[in-house]
Amino acid sequence: MSPGHGTGGRWGNSPQEIPSVLPRRAASYQIGGNASRPVCHGWERGLPHSDLPSYDRPTAMPPAAEVSSPLEEASIYTREFWLAYAANLALVSANSLTFRFADYVAFFGGSKTLTGWIVQSGLVAAILFRLVLGRAIDRYGPRKVWLTSSSLLFLGCASHLAATSVAPWLWIARIAQQLGIAGMFTCSIVNIQDQVPPQRRTEVIGSLGSSGFIGTILGTNLGDLIFQLWPGGQTPFLVTFGTTLLGGILHTLLVLELTREEHHEAPPEFVGPLKLLFHYWPGPVLLVSMAMGTSFAVTTVFLSRYVSATGLGGIAPFFLPYSITAFTCRWYLRDWGARVGRHRMVQWGLVGLSLGQLLFLVVRSDVWLVIPGAVCGFGHALLFPAVVSLGSGRFPAAYRGTGTTLILGFQEVGLALSAPLLGMLIDWGNQWNTDGSLIVHTGELAHAGTWGYLAMFVASALSAGLTAVFYSLTAARHPDRDPVLGPVQGMMNPQPDEN
Repeated sequence: MSPGHGTGGRWGNSPQEIPSVLPRRAASYQIGGNASRPVCHGWERGLPHSDLPSYDRPTAMPPAAEVSSPLEEASIYTREFWLAYAANLALVSANSLTFRFADYVAFFGGSKTLTGWIVQSGLVAAILFRLVLGRAIDRYGPRKVWLTSSSLLFLGCASHLAATSVAPWLWIARIAQQLGIAGMFTCSIVNIQDQVPPQRRTEVIGSLGSSGFIGTILGTNLGDLIFQLWPGGQTPFLVTFGTTLLGGILHTLLVLELTREEHHEAPPEFVGPLKLLFHYWPGPVLLVSMAMGTSFAVTTVFLSRYVSATGLGGIAPFFLPYSITAFTCRWYLRDWGARVGRHRMVQWGLVGLSLGQLLFLVVRSDVWLVIPGAVCGFGHALLFPAVVSLGSGRFPAAYRGTGTTLILGFQEVGLALSAPLLGMLIDWGNQWNTDGSLIVHTGELAHAGTWGYLAMFVASALSAGLTAVFYSLTAARHPDRDPVLGPVQGMMNPQPDEN
């Protein structure tokens, strides 16, 4: 296997190889559209980098040798890629089983609002964890942090199995699980980015992520099957979280093989994550990441409660088309980052999320869940690789662990902020018809306690839609390219991407 993060892998160099002075004139490589056309920048006319907007700073044009041939197109899909693919498949399958968490809280008598607060506590812990996670990856390498994160997931699963009440077990379980998942997913993305040339980051992130959609299909269908085989009581939850533990163990075994030959070299100087964030500010893409978190709060936290409240059969009819559509789009459109540009991917992705949430309003039976599932899957397929590539590309390669961690962390910020608010919105809306004083006519879904869920879908759709408008008026109006930025004061020049 190629050397790990910090050694440069196949496509990186150590920070000491960076020239301390940038060339006075350079052309930039614009991703998407006329990719070979040099772009003139203000700094060529004597303006310093600091005078340019954070999302419009230049990057060096790659040499002609970096233009991929068909043989090179296949070269990134190596043994290491497929090991990472299998590991991610196992992890997402295991994590998808936990989508029944809201039902587990309800089993112990907890409300939707309480569910939101528990979820938020886990996310707040994960966000704080990310302040040290990225630095730990940069310092110790993905392997050590990956295995440590796996142990946290095991602790979370064990706490779910030991639970006899909401407090303290489910609080501990959710926090430990969120910490573990945050570390494991981040290490996976950092590791795979180090195995490919910079201009193919978007493609490989999307390709690796396609395994997650297969995992979602397997996990959600397995979860529904478990609840059909063991209906009622605590047994289905114990089987569910026990299976999650087994999936985590399989993932860890694959990681041990994947990173067996990792040789990590730490950067020469460590800089705090907040200082790096503000120095290499990614811009409006952070708001997009938060909007994605809001959408995930709907589908991964409250969707199972919506299905139960409306008498539908399960969450699989939503996640099956979601995953199939997203998987197909990821592979068929995997080169969209180069062909149409990442800004377009973000815009279309946000439209997909917004429309998909609104389509829940027309659901009348199980089969109707296919429609929002397919549209939301399209949005997710485009958004995730574009957002991670745009965000992490703002950071030098020596600090890629911190950069990737921060970008993913803003998804958790969005989820943490929205989960309790959406939970309160559901409880507030549902109280209007739980006593029969107000009848909500929604076809076959004329059940008491569903009005709040409809309000939740509208709120989530507005979040994605307004973010799309803001992004179109700001970042999308500028060329799609990764910047070459100056170093943080007091540290050596880190390696920029040469996209």
